[in-house]
Amino acid sequence: MTESVSVSVNDWDDLSESGDARVMRGRLNWTDVLFFLLLSCGAAYALMNFSASMDYYEQTILCLAVPVLTWMGWLWRPLRNLMLICAASAGFAIWLYQGDIARAEQVFFLKYLFSSQSSILWMCALFVLATVCYWIGMVSSTAAWLGTALTWGAVFAGTQGLLVRWREGHLMGSDIGHIPVSNLYEVFVLFSLITALFYLYYERRYATRALGGFVMLVITSSVIFLLWYSFTRDAFQIQPLVPALKSWWMKIHVPANFIGYGTFSLAAMVGFAYLIKQHGQTKSWLKLAPLFVLGVLLAGEPMVFRTQGLSATWMLYFGIGALIVGAILLFRRPIAARLPSLEVLDDIMYRAIAIGFAFFTVATILGALWAADAWGAYWQWDPKETWALIVWLNYAAWLHLRLMKGLRGTMAAYWALVGLLVTGFAFLGVNMFLSGLHSYGTL
Repeated sequence: MTESVSVSVNDWDDLSESGDARVMRGRLNWTDVLFFLLLSCGAAYALMNFSASMDYYEQTILCLAVPVLTWMGWLWRPLRNLMLICAASAGFAIWLYQGDIARAEQVFFLKYLFSSQSSILWMCALFVLATVCYWIGMVSSTAAWLGTALTWGAVFAGTQGLLVRWREGHLMGSDIGHIPVSNLYEVFVLFSLITALFYLYYERRYATRALGGFVMLVITSSVIFLLWYSFTRDAFQIQPLVPALKSWWMKIHVPANFIGYGTFSLAAMVGFAYLIKQHGQTKSWLKLAPLFVLGVLLAGEPMVFRTQGLSATWMLYFGIGALIVGAILLFRRPIAARLPSLEVLDDIMYRAIAIGFAFFTVATILGALWAADAWGAYWQWDPKETWALIVWLNYAAWLHLRLMKGLRGTMAAYWALVGLLVTGFAFLGVNMFLSGLHSYGTL
């Protein structure tokens, strides 16, 4: 008889900080088989009705997605539930459209809830509320629980929004529809979702919500950029793909890349939490100065988004960010008391970087293959390619020193934070300041 272990709500806070709070997955059961069959039916329906719009490679990706998603759903049950709910919600929204994109402004549920733009705005609002609740959760377990619920709600809204946006593009025209990972607006949504999902996985695995406030800071930053970019550049408008992006390579290269970006960002914020935990009893502000400087630099990095002179939006962002960093350092003692042990924080940081490095490596290889297909050369030392290599070397060195030299503690945490600065420049800075083959991604 198959044995299973469950963790009740009351047991959540009783689990050891250093323990692994995973719920044992057990063996495959009838729900996994049913989920596999549902995915298979969906893939078969897509192949029968839309195969003319897909080439051989895209059909292969679709078929391979079935066992991969089934495995992911078994690996982490909440993810399977999310996929089912998002599929049902997106299906309902597509049905409401009735093949007419104009209904987005005519139908109440589309206009305020289920259209892509409405869903993504809900995602932004829920992420910000989740951030507030997680920080209030430092003194109230109820607020922390609400932070988790709001984060799941934001992930649902954002995922549903991307799925509907995919269909909206096709409703606008056969030459416009494409997978929604082609511009900064879409990939910032993707980045927020990936980072939040990885955090939620680790939150459940280690039975701690104390990290939520830290990780949500970087997600809220991406939300602020997303809103600024949407309303100053009309970035939410669905546009046809530029020729360089009309490739099936984009469907696998971009998601793999942003799993790397998301997990690197998560690792950086866990590194920040590690340093707060480590210096919880420190009375000397001189010892905290490097951490404060790094935090202020991360808060000030988005100020480069200006177009002419200094942007009032990003000056305000910088000021609030610096105040938040200062407040966290000021209240480091009670915050440190709520955080998991240093061993747990170090383990999460390592796992996040290891996963991110693996996917970033795959993404870099896929990018080289895509470049060979599009431009006839695997590597041309384009600025984006060069900085991708710098990011890869940075985390390769981090992992090498950890595995071969036992890199741990303070140095590893500071390195993870610096890595976020490097990754941020590779992600956005290159597009803004260095022209090249990837100049279609400029601000």
